[in-house]
Amino acid sequence: KQWYQRRVAITAGDKYAHLYLIEVHNERNNLLKEIRESWKHSRIFLGRNKVMALSIGRTMESEYKKDLHKISKGLHGKRGLLFTNEKVEEVKEYFKSHKKLCFARSGSVATETVVLPEGPLDLPHSMEPHLRQLGLPTKLKDGVIVLNQEHTVCTAGQALSTQEAVILKHLGNSMAEFNIELMSHWSDGAFTVLSESGTAMDAADDDFGDEVIEDANEN
Repeated sequence: KQWYQRRVAITAGDKYAHLYLIEVHNERNNLLKEIRESWKHSRIFLGRNKVMALSIGRTMESEYKKDLHKISKGLHGKRGLLFTNEKVEEVKEYFKSHKKLCFARSGSVATETVVLPEGPLDLPHSMEPHLRQLGLPTKLKDGVIVLNQEHTVCTAGQALSTQEAVILKHLGNSMAEFNIELMSHWSDGAFTVLSESGTAMDAADDDFGDEVIEDANEN
């Protein structure tokens, strides 16, 4: 832990001109890997927030350089740090445009109401028993899966159940969006908020679990 703290502190203040507080939305390993490949010239750290926060300083008295504590106070949840020498506008443009649709998972909030009409479903007939297990009112008719009645898969604004998320995936409905949001920026002692939710916030202790520290550029 002490080694990692020193490493992050040195990186933040001495090697890279810019430090960003980032938040990963709808994290997917394969999509995050694409980001790693594109940003080998920089460093993305995702993992143990408490260790990273301590390394750059959580207070004015302990911060490695002026106003770094404002970055560390926002480190919680699915947030991390991006160290780079790329120009600010180029960083903003990349992450603004680099968004990809993906299948929503259980617990995600539905962005639309999906209703299946009564009648045939364009899915392999072998899936019919599985669809019934997921709660769909189906039957096989002449080798075709048929819905016995109209069925609402999910409702906009409500959290998806495990069954609903699986059904949406079978239907090819990509309801979630993977993206990395820039929350705030630090450079040469100057701190700037980039997102409405990127203001400095004290992280709760339960955000600091025993998850593995990950330098996203070294995997």
